Amino acid sequence: MKDDTFYLVREDILPEAMKKTLEVKKLIERGKVDSVAEAVQRVDLSRSAFYKYRDAVFPFHTMVKEKLITLFFHLEDRSGTLSHLLSVVANAGCNVLTIHQSIPIQGRANVTLSLNTNGMTEDINQLMMKLRRLEFVEKVEILGQGA
Repeated sequence: MKDDTFYLVREDILPEAMKKTLEVKKLIERGKVDSVAEAVQRVDLSRSAFYKYRDAVFPFHTMVKEKLITLFFHLEDRSGTLSHLLSVVANAGCNVLTIHQSIPIQGRANVTLSLNTNGMTEDINQLMMKLRRLEFVEKVEILGQGA
């Protein structure tokens, strides 16, 4: 399992693809483009590079003020799994804002949680590590962060 660790890096040493990914995200966020395809074309970046870096590079000011986070889970469909998952999240000091669960297919279900992390009592990396270690969690990833 991969643990997410974050670093503060000066812009001038970032690869060009990461800088352009930030430009694309800004265009999309501000509604200046109608699609990812349009945004990557505008900044001369391949779509594959954008998708590679989009969930890995963030402006510093965004990371500092983040209070909301959206997590995506791929879970085994067993009795009590959602309850256990929510308990781990609550024990970390997060407030669940929304829950979306797909209908289980072939013993697996997708769950998306939107969380307010304002009262979080531990580091996001620690929480992600705990969530990945749950035996019924097959996959967990950060879909987005925002204030």
